[in-house]
Amino acid sequence: MTHPLFHAQSSVHRFGGKVEDYQPIHDWLDGTKEMFADFRHRALRHHSHGVFEAERLFGVSIRNSSGALIPTRYIALCRARHKAIYAESGTMPSRQKSTRESTKNPPVRSA
Repeated sequence: MTHPLFHAQSSVHRFGGKVEDYQPIHDWLDGTKEMFADFRHRALRHHSHGVFEAERLFGVSIRNSSGALIPTRYIALCRARHKAIYAESGTMPSRQKSTRESTKNPPVRSA
């Protein structure tokens, strides 16, 4: 699984600023890895409810170190697209659908 640092670096590439501007949001999105250190952690925040919850927790927007005002939702949505919060149809799944899909076909790991 990818570390939140790499997601923060991706946000810097997309929006400018520094890693520190975005790290708290990505740390929060991946905070559920404490409970499930595999793909299942995505069922808890990687869906539409998680995106809006991030906005409530971190504010409607952040001002990055370059001075740009970036909507928190955009940061979470970019992460959503990268981490398949979006379904193949281009729509964001609900919490219910995300939970159902994350338990349907777990990845197979070789020994």
